Amino acid sequence: MTLNQDLHKGELRAAGWHSRGYLPHFDGRPLPQFISLHLSDSVPSAVIERWKQELDTKNSKRDKMLLQNRIERYADQGYGGACLKDDRLAEMVQETLLKDDGKRYRLSSWVVMPNHVHLLATRFEDDTLANIMQSFKSITSHKANGLLGRSGQFWMPDYFDRYIRNAKHYQKTIEYIENNPVKARLCARPADYRFSSAWFREHHDESTRLFAGSAGALARK
Repeated sequence: MTLNQDLHKGELRAAGWHSRGYLPHFDGRPLPQFISLHLSDSVPSAVIERWKQELDTKNSKRDKMLLQNRIERYADQGYGGACLKDDRLAEMVQETLLKDDGKRYRLSSWVVMPNHVHLLATRFEDDTLANIMQSFKSITSHKANGLLGRSGQFWMPDYFDRYIRNAKHYQKTIEYIENNPVKARLCARPADYRFSSAWFREHHDESTRLFAGSAGALARK
């Protein structure tokens, strides 16, 4: 059952929960959110359908996290075309993220992997996470298909989001995001991976400047 089928969908939406597919999302107020997007072919649809039947991602936070962890592990194996290994596409996705930093959200950390993207961001008061993600996916899908000379679905229909509970969770999330390329054996250390906040911080930030909030301004230099 999705949120749209839930008998209490009115109360849930009033509290900040919504659903655009098989996952519930919380967007009740501006909070730092860990967000993951995966390319449409990064996990076989039949595998996801089987996992969805096994798990109750709508009512169980544990099951939602379990589904996310399963998809993350699968994606880390580099399944599918992994077209974001093309520097042109990875650069475009990164630039699109940075373009709205300071306009629609505050971007704290990110990484563009060969078949998925992780980011940590806090939306602004007058926007919604759903609208931000829809806009980002639409823009990048159109540009990516143009660069690849093709058409069709680029991203998975849904995305994962997990709000940050406290400062420790915030720091551990940044470490997880920036260590993703090292874990996937794409580089020796986080700052060696070009399409990430770790690389960006080491190569662009002044040592005395706080990173959060500076990425968008630096990208426009």
